[in-house]
Amino acid sequence: MIANSADAGVSSVKPLVSVIVACYNEQRFIARCLDSILFGSYPLECLEVLVVDGMSTDETRQIVRQFANRHSAVKLLDNPRRITPVGFNIGVRAARGELIMIMSAHAAYDRYAIERCVQYSQRFNAENVGGVCVTEPRGDGMLADAIVAALSHPFGVGGSAFRTGNCREPRWADTAAFGCYRRDVFERIGLWNEQLVFSQDIEFNLRLKQAGGHTLLVRDIVVRYQARTDLRTFVPHNFRNGYWAIMPFAYSDVMPVGWRHLVPMVFVGVIAASAAAAIRFHSALWVTAATLGAYLALSFLVALRTAIKQRNWKLVFVMPLVFGLLHVPYGLGSMMAALKISFSKRCHRLLLLPLQRRTVQRYGA
Repeated sequence: MIANSADAGVSSVKPLVSVIVACYNEQRFIARCLDSILFGSYPLECLEVLVVDGMSTDETRQIVRQFANRHSAVKLLDNPRRITPVGFNIGVRAARGELIMIMSAHAAYDRYAIERCVQYSQRFNAENVGGVCVTEPRGDGMLADAIVAALSHPFGVGGSAFRTGNCREPRWADTAAFGCYRRDVFERIGLWNEQLVFSQDIEFNLRLKQAGGHTLLVRDIVVRYQARTDLRTFVPHNFRNGYWAIMPFAYSDVMPVGWRHLVPMVFVGVIAASAAAAIRFHSALWVTAATLGAYLALSFLVALRTAIKQRNWKLVFVMPLVFGLLHVPYGLGSMMAALKISFSKRCHRLLLLPLQRRTVQRYGA
């Protein structure tokens, strides 16, 4: 650790920070990500950058090796299983830092992000500190602009303050963009759940909260994330996110996601159920029409307000379509996961165990 000047209330000693980047075939983004880590305001001699690669088949590994040859702080680790939480756990086990940060290869830190994570961690004694995620497009055009606008609005992503930036002052939250964790967190609650291919960060932070830990959300900590902005990848990505919003219930003993993650499934389920019921009960069509009508009206109003704010009138016509392509595949993915879980042995055990206990209590073994 190196002595340095700091703000009042913050230690003058700079702790070693380990930044873990899990990646696979990220030749397009990995250099930007590493540049943002290495050339920020935090002293390079106080950084350890662990790139955990899923045995990439493109130029990712060569790019990381070039960085490692120039900067001793950068190390390349292997993740043969190609699963993100497995990569994070490999990084944690290898990390030497007092603070451990996770990072996406698709993202880049603003210049002062790491330094502010350290300062706020010390000032608030928070187990986890994270910031807001500023969504940027990977491509150009009206569709890309509409997707970014939808992913930055509460109607698109729910009440997720780290995505919408609706937090003027530092505040406690369920989760934040990526995260800067004290090392003792992993000793208290364990590592990331390796059965969760996605949504592992949400489940981990909720597990931390259940154990009495705190996540501090700070607007001044900014991570810029490049979102998928073409339909070929955007729609399947939303379906996958919806699927893995529900699948953690099969692998976690805590409430693994927030209630907002379940809303698209309820929306799609109401439409599907009312449309099916209309085959026999024609009055059920009114439920379908009312649900769709309310959704379309709200989509249009949000698009209109966004278009006025950004002075881009094309958004009025494109954003409602993007909202549908965001929420419907997400809801369908969640429904598929719910069906899969409902037929799983784990679900049957959870449902039958209380019944078996009541039977034993009443009639004996």
